[in-house]
Amino acid sequence: MSDTRRRVKVYTLNEERQWEDRGTGHVCCSEAASLTVTGEADGSVLLESRISPDTAYQKQQDTLIVWSEAENCDLALSFQEKAGCDEIWEKICQVQGKDPSVEITQDPVDESEEERFEDTPESGHLLELPPCEPERLEELAELVTSVLPSPVRREKLALALLSSGYIRKLLQLFRASEEADDRRGLQQLYQIVRGLLFLNKATLFEVMFSDDCIMDVVGCLEYEPALLQPKSHREFLTKTARFREVIPITDSELRQKIHQTYRVQYIQDIILPTQSVFEDNFLSTLSSFIFFNKVEIVSMLQEDEKFLTEVFAQLTDEATEDSKRRELVNFFKEFCAFSQTLQPQNRDAFFKTLANLGILPALEIVMGMEDVQVKAAATDIFSYLVEFSPSMVREFVMQEPQQADDDVLLINVVIKQMICDSDPELGGAVQLMGLLRTLIDPENMLAPASKTEKSEFLSFFYKYCMHVLTAPLLANTAEEDPGETLYVSVCCVSDNFQTAQLLALILELLTFCVEHHSYHIKSYIMTRDLLRRVLTLMNSRHSFLALCALRFMRRIIGLKDEYYNRYIVKGNLFEPVINALLDNGTRYNLLNSAIIELFEFIRVEDIKSLIAHIVDNFTTALESIEYVQTFKGLKGRYEQEKERQKTLPDAGFTLTPSAEAAFTLRFLMYRSDLLTRSDYFGPSVYIQFRHCWYLISVFT
Repeated sequence: MSDTRRRVKVYTLNEERQWEDRGTGHVCCSEAASLTVTGEADGSVLLESRISPDTAYQKQQDTLIVWSEAENCDLALSFQEKAGCDEIWEKICQVQGKDPSVEITQDPVDESEEERFEDTPESGHLLELPPCEPERLEELAELVTSVLPSPVRREKLALALLSSGYIRKLLQLFRASEEADDRRGLQQLYQIVRGLLFLNKATLFEVMFSDDCIMDVVGCLEYEPALLQPKSHREFLTKTARFREVIPITDSELRQKIHQTYRVQYIQDIILPTQSVFEDNFLSTLSSFIFFNKVEIVSMLQEDEKFLTEVFAQLTDEATEDSKRRELVNFFKEFCAFSQTLQPQNRDAFFKTLANLGILPALEIVMGMEDVQVKAAATDIFSYLVEFSPSMVREFVMQEPQQADDDVLLINVVIKQMICDSDPELGGAVQLMGLLRTLIDPENMLAPASKTEKSEFLSFFYKYCMHVLTAPLLANTAEEDPGETLYVSVCCVSDNFQTAQLLALILELLTFCVEHHSYHIKSYIMTRDLLRRVLTLMNSRHSFLALCALRFMRRIIGLKDEYYNRYIVKGNLFEPVINALLDNGTRYNLLNSAIIELFEFIRVEDIKSLIAHIVDNFTTALESIEYVQTFKGLKGRYEQEKERQKTLPDAGFTLTPSAEAAFTLRFLMYRSDLLTRSDYFGPSVYIQFRHCWYLISVFT
């Protein structure tokens, strides 16, 4: 059994001044005065750091050791047990010849030579603090402000404040000043407490953010001198921002940690000025304090199985009131957000725990509620789950009971929420579209243990979900009576901006399907004549929607699939594209360029069936376009192909149009069988499909 005392997490501070988890392992201090952390998963070395005599190590919150190895390399070890932290701390102090009772082993060394010279005579002494009296507050405020530029003097001031219990005396003076309505004294206390926060010392934070001090600290920060009236931060924290326990928390330590974290986060985000106004590393210790608090909260909640079980029981209980369920959903949203601070292994265990308890069935319920805030929170939770494991979500969806109403399926609930987004800018719909794309992306369906996941899930999606996704597109491209014409005509029903945005999102997802789902989307497009409906949107007054429709066709043609090509030719589906080009006239815009690029691709790739169709049917309409050589090039390709056909063997014969469709299916069935038969050799016969010749072998 491994020694849990030495079990640690390794953190580094990134460029955004946020702690990044580098993994979990076991730390040891070698005889060569070096700290080494070996990963518990694979035995790799997560950290190897020599204990330098000049490096300033800090012990924080009983289980943290923090230090800097270079100008931009801040490191931290978070111990599972206090005993392990104390043991390594003693070894660090032993190497540096320091007393283990101190919280920091060295003074920082980045002060100027002038500061070094000034501080040397008194290096062994604490700063002398003025008496904690109303008439000496101005002197103390000046002292706090004067030490901020010097790391050495900041450290000495922090030690002096801690050794004499000065912070609690200051807060007692604050209460007395507030009772006496001493406005000048309160404003000076604001400057002092604000300066104490900028000392950036974890040991001070532990005192200032304790239960008996933190509200007085917030009170001091209400009396900013620049304001005519003090702020009401305490009133907000005690009355407006009420702590709601969705399920009673019996662990007093956990409850205290949650309260403390919320209040410290409020101080950082609301009360203190934006960090960009100051140096990059100002208040970095405050950010670390909040970060490690969140890690503790998630770990403590995750270990309380009884608590989580009761939360899920109420969340999925039909008798639970909507207001109660709203609180439960918001709790899980915040819980999932906090979980991002966990290391990967623990985060995996966290989400697996939620899945086993039934988070996905619960989301089906809450996503169907009318409350906008609840739906938004549920969407955020769903995004965490999809990001963690798309396969887990897909597996759940396919195991749902197949009921008569497909709307109850989780993916259909998500699609409907995307379609019914009330936001004029469709912010929620964009988020949900991204999640759907992740779920139907074959690139994350390649796990060795799930070889059939791709085919099974895509078959499920196209059978039960695709019709829900395309419903708005089909509803807004209604069929008209074809009359005497050969082809069914389609018109655009609604062309308002919000509908156009929604259709653009759906087309983006369908375009993704064309690129990644070869068989399923091909069958869907052809059986429902979907491309004809999409090209109706070329007439939209919203150019972005017309471009989305054109992009959909461009992706289809880009596959160079003869099935698609014959579908386009038979349906005369270039007509709306060419009409849009002609209607655009001489305007040189994105639509014009995109259409020209489409035809240029056909010319360069020499797609013969499409070239023949375009030249046979649209030469007259396109011959006036001379500012590009694309259409002349298409005609040239067409003439070349006609000349080439004259040189083909006489053994060939041409199918009539009536027989052509019947032959197509037979040809593909035989081709598949022929390509797999290594023992087959036979005479060759050429078959001509209009302008394209195919060489096949006939069974003897």
